[in-house]
Amino acid sequence: MYLQHNKITNLRIAIPHINGIIIKPGETFSYWKLIGKPTKRKGYLKGMVLKNGSYEAGIGGGLCQLSNLIYWMAIHTPLTVVERHRHGYDVFPDANRTQPFGSGATCFYNYVDLMIKNETSQPFQLLLEVTESELKGVWKSSMPPDYRYEVYEKDHLIQSAYGRYTRHNRIFRRKFDMNNLLLADEFVAENHAVMMYAPLLSAGKEKDEDSEAAGH
Repeated sequence: MYLQHNKITNLRIAIPHINGIIIKPGETFSYWKLIGKPTKRKGYLKGMVLKNGSYEAGIGGGLCQLSNLIYWMAIHTPLTVVERHRHGYDVFPDANRTQPFGSGATCFYNYVDLMIKNETSQPFQLLLEVTESELKGVWKSSMPPDYRYEVYEKDHLIQSAYGRYTRHNRIFRRKFDMNNLLLADEFVAENHAVMMYAPLLSAGKEKDEDSEAAGH
């Protein structure tokens, strides 16, 4: 848990470098260009870093949660994601998942970046906040929105090969006008990841019965 607490510190150091940034028409947002290299001298602590399907402690760990949020919000706007990297491993089960698998963006200084271009005719501003229990964010614009978006997955597939499971899907988004008229169904991203947990678990009742039998 100390890595989780350190992550909060790391987020609080990184967010001021991004919070309030305005992306004007034609400009491109770069996650790492704004944050810079997370170092101990800057106050960053050891947080959880995912590596080769496992985790380790690393300075600045936990900042992927911030890039995940920014990406998830961006694909609900007319902004264009020009660089995004998927996670190569699916480390955590789906319990309490509220968004599709593969809808985040991993980051690693300085070559695995998240870049978002404003190809619209109006500026967009990114606002972020971290509390004791939540990471919050919003994209704002100088004009009322013309569209709304619904992000969903297609072709979700879990496969077994060579003693391990892999997971695949494609992310799409539906684009509606403000009268709820469907205007487009757009491809967003494709994901492939090695699963680091068993995908086939017993139902809760069966597990309880098995535990009771084992106890006797």
